[in-house]
Amino acid sequence: MPARGAALLIVDVQNDFCPGGALAVPNGERVVDVLNRVIDRFDAAHMPVYFSRDWHPPSTSHFRQFGGPWPRHCVAGTRGAAFYPGLHQPGGAIVVSKGLTWEASGYSVFEGVTPEHRRFGEDLRERHVSTLYVGGLATEHCIRATVLDARRHGLSVRLITDAIGGLTASASDHALGEMWAAGAALLSSLAV
Repeated sequence: MPARGAALLIVDVQNDFCPGGALAVPNGERVVDVLNRVIDRFDAAHMPVYFSRDWHPPSTSHFRQFGGPWPRHCVAGTRGAAFYPGLHQPGGAIVVSKGLTWEASGYSVFEGVTPEHRRFGEDLRERHVSTLYVGGLATEHCIRATVLDARRHGLSVRLITDAIGGLTASASDHALGEMWAAGAALLSSLAV
């Protein structure tokens, strides 16, 4: 079990990033069972569990129809923005919403806010979190941005490699290399 000062972050395991969604990660749903086992361990140990979500407005510069790179996805309040069915969400879990405005890309969870409008980094500091365990979707985008920001904030990062998925294998492999070079540890869920 992770030591005191650790928290778990589940990145963007939402319907639109899973099979049948608007921006589906191939086999993205396969991370759910692995994540559930890790979530249950953290919950049983009364350690913080965070869930990030893209929570875009209907019109955003992030979407292709408005000049951005992506198809419309994870619009706040829609089925596509909901967490994937079967993903365990403990009662005390903290949801961090990101990509909330026209100009916000929302790649890094550090851009997001809790329901109390507290920035993610601020919430981590208030809870005395020094180590962040990370899993979710998608490796080469939101996970990469979040892990690199976590390292810039001085956090120790443990990336759970069997609990992540990316849009393409080559970009995901490149992102894993970047995160490792930045000091993130890569480990299996069995080591958590």
